[in-house]
Amino acid sequence: MQGAFSTVPQAIEYVRDGRLRALAVTSTARVDVLPDVPSMGEFVPGYEAEGHFGIVAPKATPAEIIDKLNKEINAVVVDPKTKAQLVDLGVPPMSMTPAEYGKLIVDQTEKWAKVIKFADIKPD
Repeated sequence: MQGAFSTVPQAIEYVRDGRLRALAVTSTARVDVLPDVPSMGEFVPGYEAEGHFGIVAPKATPAEIIDKLNKEINAVVVDPKTKAQLVDLGVPPMSMTPAEYGKLIVDQTEKWAKVIKFADIKPD
């Protein structure tokens, strides 16, 4: 239902107070909260490894409940105070329809499945 992408929130405070030096962000472009930190794409064209946050519901959830949740969550995401807090953490908020978020999950699953296969990664 929702998406927000960033590689920054887990480390932002460490970078801001100097305990960590950011070499690059893994998004396709620089992030506004760390404008002096390059993106990996500046060194490795096409590189992109962003995480996302979202809200999902069980598969059998009725469409009217999904639509209601999506409407309410989107309202929170565009609220100026919430949006400012997310942006400050390096999480650009994105409002999506359930279908758009579902496609994102499918696309990301396919992308990372290829990486796992190529790298021959096996579970422990």
